Formats: sequence, structure tokens, C-alpha cells
Amino acid sequence: MAERKPIESWLTDMDGVLIHEGVPIPGADAFIKKLRESGKPFLVLTNNSIYTPRDLHARLSRMGLDVPVENIWTSALATAQFLDDQRPGGTAYVIGEAGLTTALHDIGYVLTDHDPDYVVLGETRTYSFEAMTKAVRLIEAGARFIATNPDETGPSTEGPLPATGAVAALITKATGRKPYFAGKPNPLMMRTGLNTLGAHSETSAMIGDRMDTDVLAGIEAGMQTFLVLTGLTRPDEVENFPYRPSKVVDSIADLVDRV
Repeated sequence: MAERKPIESWLTDMDGVLIHEGVPIPGADAFIKKLRESGKPFLVLTNNSIYTPRDLHARLSRMGLDVPVENIWTSALATAQFLDDQRPGGTAYVIGEAGLTTALHDIGYVLTDHDPDYVVLGETRTYSFEAMTKAVRLIEAGARFIATNPDETGPSTEGPLPATGAVAALITKATGRKPYFAGKPNPLMMRTGLNTLGAHSETSAMIGDRMDTDVLAGIEAGMQTFLVLTGLTRPDEVENFPYRPSKVVDSIADLVDRV
């Protein structure tokens, strides 16, 4: 097996890798500091489309993690990039929060419920029956169905919450139309992120806490992959998957010296 090239750029998931329920994971601050000092290109990724990069920068800063706005890449940004490539200057009916609507506004999309090109489903804490009904009828009328990410649940301090993938399944059941998911594990999110950095997959690594999204997306994008055990995937679950990460480590602290 050919030896991998040295890692020149890094992509890392946020929840479960750098933070957990609003608290930094030990070693996260040292890892980000080392990345910034090294000058190596990097991105912090999240499948959550609720927040804008500016919002996330502020939230991470309050936790002591100094991640510049331009180093944050969300499923909302990946979705907007995809739509801008596919149908520039289009229209969309959006179910989501500021992270998604801002990303679509920034590419010149018009948000409307009148004969839109797309129905775009993202993360929100207030999914309404009225909005889902509107989405179903617009898709039935010919709008193309896009979703930011396939995560079926999201974390909260009270326990799991229904997320984009679960609501997408409801709309699919009602319409018979499956969405195109732009976020992880779609390697599109990784490739557009790498393009943003001007990086190449051969010399890039992906760090994540989930085998079914982070590691899978990294593998399919041709990157080295590191699984940390501070998030959702437990050590005994790794062998259940038909693919493996390049390396399994306890936490982000174990990767500081790799930068």
C-alpha cells in the first residue's frame, strides 16, 4: 500500500470533536492554536445549518476557541454553493434559520413560496406543520427537493431532537420524492471545502466523531481520516462498518503533535 503524503491541510468536525454540549473538549484549544501558528489551511465543519459562520465564530470565541469566520464551513454554505453552481440566481422556498437563509441570500437567491425552483430544508428548532405542508405541495407542483444534511437527530442538553433527516423523511413519505443532501456524508461538502482552501485531498485529513458521516465523507473525498472517541461513535462500534478510518484516537488532544 502506497504511503500517504504528509498532511498539509486539515478539516475537522465541530460537535463531538472540538466541543460537546457547549463545552470545549480538552485539547481543542491547543489544536486550533497549533493550526493557526502552523499557517496550514484548515476548516471547522458542521452539518448544522442553523448558524452563520459569524454566529459560530462568536460562540466558539466565548468557549476560548479562536476560529476565524473564513475557517468555518457549514452544510448551509455547501448547499448554497451547490445551488449557485446548478442554477445561478434561482428561487427557493426555505425551511430553516439564518445560517441557511443568509447563505442563499449571499448567492443572490430569491426566497419565495411562489413557484420556486427548489424547496430547501434545513435545521430549525421550530418545524411547523404549516411550513411542511407548503413544502409538500410545492414539491408536488414540481419544485426540486434539497436538504442541507441527513442527520436524523441532533444533540441537546435534554436529549436528542428531531433533525433535518427526520423531517426530510416525512416530506419524502408524503411526496414520494427523496431530497438531494448537500452535507456530510456527501463528499460534495468536503470537496467544496477543499476548493475553498485551495487544498488537495491527497494531502488533507478529516477529523470526526461519526463513522457514518465524518469518516465516510472523508474516505469518499480521498482524504486521510481520524476518528475521535469523544462523540457519538463508541470504540466497539468501529468494526461494525465496512470501512475504517486511517486512525482511531481518544480525542483531538492526540492530534496536536500531528499538525
